[in-house]
Amino acid sequence: MKANLKYSLSWLVIMVAGFVLMNTLILMGVIDAFLENMLVVIGINIILAMGLNLVVGFSGQFSLGHAGFMAIGAYATAIITSAKPNSFSFYVSIIVGIVIAIIAAIIVGVPTLRLHGDYLAIATMGAAEIIRIIINNLKITNGPSGMFNIPKFASWPVVYIMVCLTTIIIANFVHSRSGRAIKSVREDEIAAESMGIKTTSWKLAAFILGAATAAIGGSLYASYLQTITPNNFGIMESISILIIVVLGGIGSLTGTFVAAIVLGVLDTVLQSFGPLRMVIYSLALILIMVFKPTGLLGTRELSLTKLFPRKKEAKS
Repeated sequence: MKANLKYSLSWLVIMVAGFVLMNTLILMGVIDAFLENMLVVIGINIILAMGLNLVVGFSGQFSLGHAGFMAIGAYATAIITSAKPNSFSFYVSIIVGIVIAIIAAIIVGVPTLRLHGDYLAIATMGAAEIIRIIINNLKITNGPSGMFNIPKFASWPVVYIMVCLTTIIIANFVHSRSGRAIKSVREDEIAAESMGIKTTSWKLAAFILGAATAAIGGSLYASYLQTITPNNFGIMESISILIIVVLGGIGSLTGTFVAAIVLGVLDTVLQSFGPLRMVIYSLALILIMVFKPTGLLGTRELSLTKLFPRKKEAKS
C-alpha cells in the first residue's frame, strides 16, 4: 500500500514539475510560439494514441475507426463553442462529444467486435467513413465546407492537463482487474471465455474508452486549430494515430509517449525541407521499424515501481 502511494505521488510530482518547467520556459522565452504549437500537437496526439493503444495493444482489436470518434468530438466542440463562445461551453462540449462518441462506439462495437483481424479493421474503417459522410451532409456542421473561426480555448495548459487526466484514467484501467481481463482476451480469447470472462463485453469496454479519449482529442484539435473540415478525419488520420502506437510499441503506454514526442519533433524539424519532408519522414519510419520492429519500447513500460524494491534491498 505504501509503495503504491509513493508510486502515485511520484508521478503526481513529475506531472506538476513538468507543468512548472514548461510554464517557466515559456515565460523566459525559451519556448516560443512555434515550439509551443509543437508541444500542443504532441499532447493531442498522445491523447489520441493512448486511446487507440488501449484498443489495439491491450484488447488486441485492430481498429481503423479512431478518426470517426475524433470527428465527433471536434464537431461537438466546434458547434457548441461557436454558438456560445465561453470556457464553460468548451468544457460542456467536451462532455457532449464524449457522450455522443460513447453512443456511436456502442452502435459500432456491438456488431463489429465479434469480428477479428483484417475483418474488424475493415468494419471499423467503414464505420468511421459513415460518420465522416454523415457530418459531410449535415447543415449544422456546414457540410463539406467545414467550420471556421472556432473559438480558441485549447491552450497548452488545457492540453497538458487533459494529457495527464487521460493518462491516469487509461493507466489505472489497464492495471486494474478490468485491464487484466482485457489482456487475457488479447492473449487467448477462447481460454478467457472458458474461465467465465465475457470477452465481447470487455472488448466493447476498451473500445468505448478508446472512443471517449478520441473525442477528447478531437475537441482539443478543433479548438486549437480553429478550422476543421470532414476531410481532416479520413482514413489517413486513423493511420497516422496507428503509426504512433506501432512505433512506440503495441501495448506500451510510455512507448506511446516516446513515439508521439519523437514523431512530433521529427515532423517539426523537417518543416524546412518542403516537399521532401514526407519522403524523409517516411524513410525515418522505415529505418526505425527495420531496426526496431517491435517499436521503440516493445511491450515494456518505464515504471517507477522498480525503484522502490531497490531501496528496500539497499536497506537490508
